[in-house]
Amino acid sequence: MTTSPSDPSAAPGTSGPDAVVDLAVVGAGPAGLAAAVTAATLGLAVALLDAGTRPGGQYYRHPDPVLGAARPEALHHDWPAFAGRAAELRAHARAGRVRYLPGHQVWSVTGSGTDWTVHARADEAAARPVRARAVLLATGAYERQLPFPGWTLPGVVGAGGAQAMLKSGLVLPGRRVVVAGSGPLLLAVAASLAAAGARVPAVVEAAGYAPYARHTGTLLRNPGKLVEGVVHGGALLRHRVRPLLRHAVVAAHGTGRIEAVTVARLDRDWRPVPGTGRRVPCDALAVGHGLVPELSLATALGCATRTAADGTVALVLTPGLRTSVPGVWAAGETGGVGGAQLALIEGEIAAHTVAGRAVPAGLVRGRERLRAFADVMGAAHRPGPGWTDWLREETAVCRCEEVSAGCVREAVTELGATDARTVKLLTRAGMGWCQGRMCGPAVAALAGDGPAPDRRPLACPVPLRQLAELPSDTPS
Repeated sequence: MTTSPSDPSAAPGTSGPDAVVDLAVVGAGPAGLAAAVTAATLGLAVALLDAGTRPGGQYYRHPDPVLGAARPEALHHDWPAFAGRAAELRAHARAGRVRYLPGHQVWSVTGSGTDWTVHARADEAAARPVRARAVLLATGAYERQLPFPGWTLPGVVGAGGAQAMLKSGLVLPGRRVVVAGSGPLLLAVAASLAAAGARVPAVVEAAGYAPYARHTGTLLRNPGKLVEGVVHGGALLRHRVRPLLRHAVVAAHGTGRIEAVTVARLDRDWRPVPGTGRRVPCDALAVGHGLVPELSLATALGCATRTAADGTVALVLTPGLRTSVPGVWAAGETGGVGGAQLALIEGEIAAHTVAGRAVPAGLVRGRERLRAFADVMGAAHRPGPGWTDWLREETAVCRCEEVSAGCVREAVTELGATDARTVKLLTRAGMGWCQGRMCGPAVAALAGDGPAPDRRPLACPVPLRQLAELPSDTPS
């Protein structure tokens, strides 16, 4: 920042709904939580806005209070890292150093330089805008789904969705659950489901783990990740869960609900190998191919992006976590998917640079080490181009608008579409409720288009009355 928090004129505090804060943090997951409490400790006045009703984000989901969970920490990895920061947040909020705004879904950020306004909605009503001298985006990520025949059947859920059901609802998606897709999350999900009493007949990993062996130096610098893998692997062994590497679920079957899946071996480009399909009975399928950074607010501001090692679009960030837009920082999955531990470190780093303080060397080394591992992980599990071969013409690609793979292919081959945006205009793929979050990667792949940022003025649906109440001089 251009002003020092030690300057009385630069630190008005967080008292009063119209007070200008030094830093507005969007998202109270690991990155945002760490950033908020660190910035407050360093003397900044902070506002923390989050769509959830409690801090922790998707990673540290809490069981609903009405369920009376005696040990919610039993469902989480590294709970003390969250619990300590949550306690700090409460202390800073009581002292007036942090204005914590749960249940506030941010739909736009406007301004420039050291004059920003964060617009949010709360409980279907307008929320008072937050004015800040700097903004930190810690908006996390959402699951990447690659469609296949039958993926719209009841009982087919995201891998992360299955974990969320267990963490927040203490329920299983089924009694016999196949876990499939790609990425280390599958191991954690399968281990959690099995420990909770589900029968997991197989973990179906499309990529495999052989590529990790080419980066032994990075692995040795991250012993904690190796330990995590061993722990999850041991849990699967105890529960007799079978791993199927270089395989994918290429179809789901059932009448009214999923009853079985077809699993096939894949070649190096992720094309199903003919004659290798086998049927696996199940009553639920948890499937996901990693995560996609949530960049709606960032791209609306014009922040520069890059293609990450896993093929997703991530923000271009400096070592101090600044974006290409002055006055805007980002931390966690927005800069590339890397997990909760990395997000916590990046939140702390960003808070130091916003406050104009030197970043502790230990944080710098920790980020470099974990980012290197994230790049190895992303490259190892990046979807191959041949996965579209398991799509049939009638397979739904865009679930919201019911657009099939055949319609998308027709837009490309018959109507001349050369990118995902043109396909969207010709077929409505991506125009539904999720705004392309579910179908975006699939539509881009079928269009022969690479990943690209999706710029839109609103990050979520907003009532017209709230837009009408904006001052006439608010930038669009």
